[in-house]
This record gives sequence, structure tokens and C-alpha cells, in this order.
Amino acid sequence: MYKSLFFLTKLIVIMSTFTMYSFSSVSVSMELAKYIEEPKVVGQTRLKVLFWDIYDASLIAPKGQFSNDKPFALELKYLRDFKGKEIASRSVDEMRKLGVKDEVKLAAWYQEMQDLFPDVKEGESITGVVDENRISHFYYNDKLLGKVHDKEFSLWFFNIWLSEKTSEPEMRRDLLGSVN
Repeated sequence: MYKSLFFLTKLIVIMSTFTMYSFSSVSVSMELAKYIEEPKVVGQTRLKVLFWDIYDASLIAPKGQFSNDKPFALELKYLRDFKGKEIASRSVDEMRKLGVKDEVKLAAWYQEMQDLFPDVKEGESITGVVDENRISHFYYNDKLLGKVHDKEFSLWFFNIWLSEKTSEPEMRRDLLGSVN
């Protein structure tokens, strides 16, 4: 009896997780169809720092197949409240760790992100989309925040999650699924 109750509980947790991600992906996919042909989730993961859940991340690409040279999107659904300025600052720190040495460029990107990224509350999301021209489009709960036209920004910003040099290699592995 206890084994079957444990199994049932585990099944409910798994189904709840699947349902949460499915709803998130469906609502985003409708907007993403402007940029991505047949948008589907490639992989999903959760960022945890010590005991705190920070956000759930989903990588979305054409037919669920990620390729650097195709449009893609990264959705971050926040599990805590954050100031937009904190998000911009942390992004710059991560780009610096990846190898960006041009402090003038980083300062300009920081200002652009600070102007774009709003304060987020638990349950809200920011989705970044890289289109076929390598322009980054940012959405806040499916509402367009703005664009960053610098192709180099698009490369470095999304490499925070997708580069082999990311500070979160397990997150990268989960986002890319079987693609490494």
C-alpha cells in the first residue's frame, strides 16, 4: 500500500511538472511563431542557488532542434522577485566571466539591459528571442519590451546559458537536451 501511494505521489509530481511546462510553452509558442518556425521546447531546467529556486528556463527552437545559426528563444520564469537592474548587472558579470573584455561595450550593454528589463515578481517571465538576423527581442509576460540590435550582444548574452564556458554546465546540458 505504501509503495503504491509513493508511486502515485511521484506520478502526480511528474505530471504537475509536465503540465506546468506545457502551459508555459504553449502560451509562449504563439508569440514565438513570428520568429521561429514550429517553435518547440528543446530542454528545460531550474536554476537553484544554495537553497533558493531562482527561475525555470526553457530553450525553444524550430521543431525542438537547437542550432546556433537558427532563430531560438530562452524563457526565464522567475521563482523570486528581482529588480531589473539586478538582472542586468548579473548578466554583465556572466558575460565578463565568459571572456568579454571590452568594459565600454559591457557598460553600454548594461545600460541597454537596465532600460529594457523590468522588475519581476515571482511567476513572471522574461523571454529573449534571437531572430534570423541575430537581433535580440525581449518579452515580459508576452509583451514586447524592446530589441537589442547588436549581434555581438546576442551572442554573448545567450552564451550565459548556452556556451560550453557557462558557469552553469548542468543547466546548459538540460537546456540543450541531447544536443551538446
